[in-house]
Amino acid sequence: MGFVSFAREDLDHDGDTSRASDVESVVAALDWGSAVVEIAWSVSACGGGQYRIRTMPLYTGTGDGGETGLVDGTRVLKCDKRVVAYGDIDELNATLGVVLTFDLDSDITDIVSELQRDLFALGAHLADPNEKVTRRFSKTALDEQNVVKLENWIDTLDAALPPLKKFLLPGGGSAGAALHVARGVCRRAERHIIALGVDAVPVSILRYVNRLSDLLFVLARTANRRCGTQEREW
Repeated sequence: MGFVSFAREDLDHDGDTSRASDVESVVAALDWGSAVVEIAWSVSACGGGQYRIRTMPLYTGTGDGGETGLVDGTRVLKCDKRVVAYGDIDELNATLGVVLTFDLDSDITDIVSELQRDLFALGAHLADPNEKVTRRFSKTALDEQNVVKLENWIDTLDAALPPLKKFLLPGGGSAGAALHVARGVCRRAERHIIALGVDAVPVSILRYVNRLSDLLFVLARTANRRCGTQEREW
C-alpha cells in the first residue's frame, strides 16, 4: 500500500494537534468510486501534521456479501438508497468522461472537467451523511457559490443560442447526444437524492443537482450548434 499526496491547502483542520499521538486513528474508509482509500491525520513530534491518503487494494472482499461502508463506518446494503444515489453520481461522472473523448471547444472541456471535480465532492457528501470527513476538506466544499457558478455558465451559453419554441428530441452530434444522456442520468440522480428526504442532504446539493441538469441541456444544445447539427423539434 502506498500513500497519495494531498495538498495542505486543500485541508481545513482547525483542531489542536499539539497533544495528538503520532498517528491518529483512520478517519474514514471510502469504497465508492474506483478505489478504497484511508484518510488519516499524521502528526509529527513537533506538533505539525498533515493528512495522508493511503491507497488500498482495488478488491478487498468486504463487499462480497452485498454490503458496503459509508464514511462513518456504517455497513449498509449496496441497494441502500444512499448508495444508489451516489452510484448515480458516479455514473454521471463517468458519462461526462465519455463526453470529454469527443472533439470539443476548450470552454466546454473546461466546464465539463470542473463538473467532474464537483461530482466527486457531491458523491463524498452523499457517502458521509454525518459530514465526519467532508467538513474537514476544502476540496469537498459544495455550497451556494457552486450553484451560482452553474447559473453563470447557463446564462452565458444560453445567450448565444436561438430561443426555444418547442421541446427538442435528444440527440445530435456525438458530444451533444452524450450530454443529453448525462442530463438524463443527472435527473435520475436528483430523484434518488430527494428520495433520501429533503432534510437528509444539504439544500445546496439539491439546488446544485437541479441546476446541473439545466446546464447539461444547454451544453448539449451548444455542442450541437457548434458542430453544425440541426436541432430536431418534437
